[in-house]
Amino acid sequence: MRPGGVDDATKLKAIRLEALADTPAAFGSTYAEEATWDDAQWREVAGRWRYFLAEDGDVEVGMASGGHNVEYPGTWWLFAMYVTPRLRGTGVAEDLVASVTAWATSEGATQLHLAVTEPVARARAFYAKLGFLPTGDVAPLHRDRAVRLINLVRDLD
Repeated sequence: MRPGGVDDATKLKAIRLEALADTPAAFGSTYAEEATWDDAQWREVAGRWRYFLAEDGDVEVGMASGGHNVEYPGTWWLFAMYVTPRLRGTGVAEDLVASVTAWATSEGATQLHLAVTEPVARARAFYAKLGFLPTGDVAPLHRDRAVRLINLVRDLD
């Protein structure tokens, strides 16, 4: 588990495209969209996102990013969480959430928010196990209004 940066653009691309292909209903963008990005776009994203990579040797096996959500000023968010299928249930996901939580806490956060899509029941159960609770805010996913986003929050203190 480690923070990612601009020099990890190729690794970010690999795990992000795997995530979008594996669980398309879980993300706000699509494989078709991000697969068209060139190396410069991936370097820009890798330099802009605050993200963490889980690695098994030299292979990236998970990622999660954190940031501020402009639609909810003053809040810290967990975005783009993913673990490769063969390592689900092994603690990698918990470690990724812990990395984003440590970053958010270092930024002064007292709560961590996330939005999970309704169709991905495994993710909803995972977040509930970690203490994330529904805020009551449910909204349609911008790219597919038939998919609902359920906002969750966990106190960090």
